[in-house]
Amino acid sequence: MSESTTAATTGPAGTAKTSGASGAGSATGSATGRGRRARARVRPPRRAAAYTVAAAGLLLLALPFYLDRFWLQAGLLAMAAAIGAIGLNLLTGATGQLSLGHSFFLAVGAYGYCVLAGDTGGELTGLGLPGWLAVTGAVALAGAAGGLFSPIAGRLRGAYLGIATLALVFVGQHVLLNAHDLTGGYNGRPVPPLSLLGVTFDDTETVVAAVPFQSMEKLWYAGLVLLAVCAFFAHGVLRDRPGRALNAIRDHRIAAGVMGVPVARQRAGVFVLSSMYAGLAGVLLALVFQQTVPEYFGIVLALEYLAMIVIGGLGSVSGAVTGAVFVTLLPQILTRYSEALPLVSAPGTGGVAPGEMSRYLYGAAIVAIVLFLPGGLVRLAARRGHTKKDEA
Repeated sequence: MSESTTAATTGPAGTAKTSGASGAGSATGSATGRGRRARARVRPPRRAAAYTVAAAGLLLLALPFYLDRFWLQAGLLAMAAAIGAIGLNLLTGATGQLSLGHSFFLAVGAYGYCVLAGDTGGELTGLGLPGWLAVTGAVALAGAAGGLFSPIAGRLRGAYLGIATLALVFVGQHVLLNAHDLTGGYNGRPVPPLSLLGVTFDDTETVVAAVPFQSMEKLWYAGLVLLAVCAFFAHGVLRDRPGRALNAIRDHRIAAGVMGVPVARQRAGVFVLSSMYAGLAGVLLALVFQQTVPEYFGIVLALEYLAMIVIGGLGSVSGAVTGAVFVTLLPQILTRYSEALPLVSAPGTGGVAPGEMSRYLYGAAIVAIVLFLPGGLVRLAARRGHTKKDEA
């Protein structure tokens, strides 16, 4: 009797314990399963992004073997624009500082390289420095110009800073047109070819593995290296503590100051960094064009850089690159295929010139993005990626 009672008592208890243990095990298993599913959701996008970057890198490395000079030059212009747009996105997208004077710092970089690398004793002033030192000095000059303006940039914001930087463009145009010994005046000055590590980036053929490389091919790979380094550095800045401080200043500067962020110093520092990015972009532009002209570095170029970061996506390195490619290649494509496109024709033939049409399309794209896609083209790509992931 007692044994059966004991068995009866033990049986349910044992069953209860067993069921409790299995419940805990199932709860642990479900939690582990959720963790695995979460990791599975995180890893594929990262892997997909890495594969995409690797594939794009291989494609860019192979393009000089298949593209003609026109498209290589267009791609180099896009690379230079991407470098400058990354710098402007650090200032405007990440920090919220409106700048309309980016073209001024591009001019400082371009003409600074010409003066530093130019021949001594010629009609135009030149110091005859080695190529790598001239590039470094030109970027430093652009940063110094930004440093001189940084006290103003550290204290102004919004439209006030935009108007102040706009004055730089007009001052720069006056200097470029009248300082004939430095700039060559209205017609500009020729750009000395860059010599680096025994390679001269001009049209003299350099044979590598029985493949001849001329100026555009050699500059293509130099531009890829510069763009990769600039993008990697800016990505690290935005993801680390400086980037969080810049975003805090953009979102609420008073709260950022209360939390201990030196608002004026951070604004001044990012203005100098943005100026150095613009200076490097100006050097690459000068090397591609092989002639610097003051008219190019005007207000239109500054507005185009603003269009790049708005269309691509504010506060994002990939957005700056995407917007730069869009804004730079669009007029090149319209120019190349103007005869086959409706309403587009050469200037003076009755239709709309490719440059004008491209600006109309910029404006339409900016309005559409502001109204329907505030995050820019990169946000659209991210949405499509999430949609495909949810469907899978």
